[in-house]
Amino acid sequence: MVDSTLVLFGQTLAYTFYAIAMILVVGWVAWRLTKPGKGGGVKPAVFFTFVAFLTVLGVSLHLITLKTIPWVEPDLHRASVQVDRVFEIRVADHEFRLPEARLVVKVGEKVRFVVTSDDLTYGFGVFRPDHTMVFQMQVVPGHTNDVIWQFTKPGLYTIRSTEYSGPKGIHMVVPDAIEVLEAK
Repeated sequence: MVDSTLVLFGQTLAYTFYAIAMILVVGWVAWRLTKPGKGGGVKPAVFFTFVAFLTVLGVSLHLITLKTIPWVEPDLHRASVQVDRVFEIRVADHEFRLPEARLVVKVGEKVRFVVTSDDLTYGFGVFRPDHTMVFQMQVVPGHTNDVIWQFTKPGLYTIRSTEYSGPKGIHMVVPDAIEVLEAK
């Protein structure tokens, strides 16, 4: 599984270039339309060629990122994914209730986090020590809320609520809740 920071960096570059290309085309069309004298405007063939290019580029970016986003594959084929561990976590009254004080996994293991809310809609986010998000999901009461994840780096990870659930929600942080060990 690709680390989500690498995916975010790649998507940032790709979509930045895409946005710049779109802005340049719109600026060029606007400049041609407002140009005084003869020849103002853009020939329809040129304009539609650029529109077609941007459409193909945009769709291509989406198709490429479909295979690079780490959570897509396990989610699309969740019925056939064999997990190594399942952690059932309950959330109620603005508190995460973990099955163990610290959830221990190894690098490369597939883990299913099943999170159940007893009262409100919460978020379940896992964060690196530098406070960047690894993944998150919304936890809705009365629904199956689960995510399959495969950690790629050892370390301690924090669980936080990523959904507004009232003023008490800011305190929904479990530091170092997940310990990922180097695989042996």
